[in-house]
Amino acid sequence: MKITVMGQGYIGLPTAITLSGAGFEVCGFDVNQKTIEQLQSGKIHIVEPGLQLAFDEAVAGGHLHFSSELAPSDVFYIAVPTPFYQDDSGAHKADLKYVESAGRMAGKLLKPENLVILESTVPPRTSEMLARVLSEESGIDMDKIHVAHCPERVIPGNMMFELKNNDRIVGARTPEAAEMAAAIYKKVLEKGVVHKTDDLTAEMCKLTENTFRDVNIAYANELSIICDKMGIDVFELIKLANCHPRVNILTPGVGVGGHCIAVDPWFIYEQFPEEAKVIHASRVRNENKPRFVAEKVIGSLAKVTDTVGVLGLSYKPDVDDMRESPSLELCQILKEKGVNFIACDPFAPYGDLNGISNVSFDEILEKADYLVITLGHTLFKDNKELIAKKPFYDCVGLMEK
Repeated sequence: MKITVMGQGYIGLPTAITLSGAGFEVCGFDVNQKTIEQLQSGKIHIVEPGLQLAFDEAVAGGHLHFSSELAPSDVFYIAVPTPFYQDDSGAHKADLKYVESAGRMAGKLLKPENLVILESTVPPRTSEMLARVLSEESGIDMDKIHVAHCPERVIPGNMMFELKNNDRIVGARTPEAAEMAAAIYKKVLEKGVVHKTDDLTAEMCKLTENTFRDVNIAYANELSIICDKMGIDVFELIKLANCHPRVNILTPGVGVGGHCIAVDPWFIYEQFPEEAKVIHASRVRNENKPRFVAEKVIGSLAKVTDTVGVLGLSYKPDVDDMRESPSLELCQILKEKGVNFIACDPFAPYGDLNGISNVSFDEILEKADYLVITLGHTLFKDNKELIAKKPFYDCVGLMEK
């Protein structure tokens, strides 16, 4: 069986490597020629523990290759970005142009017996849209096209384990598509279980998982703001509350980032604005947290000319993924308010990073008068004593005993 994975980003590349390791013939496809050339040269373009080694083994095994030209395949995986945008009224809308474009490309090569698997996280009824696009391009009746939605369930930093061990949801438009997709995942999974359902339920399931976490984090972030007014250590409070056997409050931070948790709730709210009140309130709370942190930092500076050092720019510890990072939003707010600041993120290139000066850890300790801890990178955890020599604001509880 030949599988083509369309999109070689944070999800597509690890997926292609994992499928190859399970014995499938895999082509990693991407429209970005530079990405393909780098992969063909033997180097991956994202930071992920164990990924380069798995990549080397897959390529050496002869089952994985890369191309910027789409060719016929038994199975087409679509793993492309699904960002959101704000329309003229400020409403958040899902941008599905990459999914549609991938569908139209695959549709030109599609045969009735082929399977199309959509891994990208999408709003409800996107699988139906994809089937329609595939039908338009292929001439195959829409109801006879095999489309399955199998949303990814991995987290950067642990992808290679979770791709093989997390349960997978297979939502399909036809019984045949469900069986075809389930057979693939059963060959990949080592411990995880395949759960079959319809495509609409699968779409909503992924959004539900990430929205649950967004609401939980919003509660933690709201507690941090309330505790700030009361002079209470929010991290101690949450630790004590979580001693209750039925309480599990997550950790507050500078906000919520990443392509999933910061985006997926909007996909629900877009279609159900009158019903999704709690979801909307949580999203607004988390989006406003960087501004709260900025105001706290500015109010804590000894002098307006002090230099602020932001420790962390990615959206989560020990990864290079900066999509929807609240730390970047914090930097932009500091810039708007005329605050002198520099940043340190060991997973990003040093130098100018979209108008942000990213420096080494030694340099930020030397030049910053005040530190803001936005992430628990291992580098920062290992050097808490050095950080403690400066005045600091801890967003994530890194300095807690």
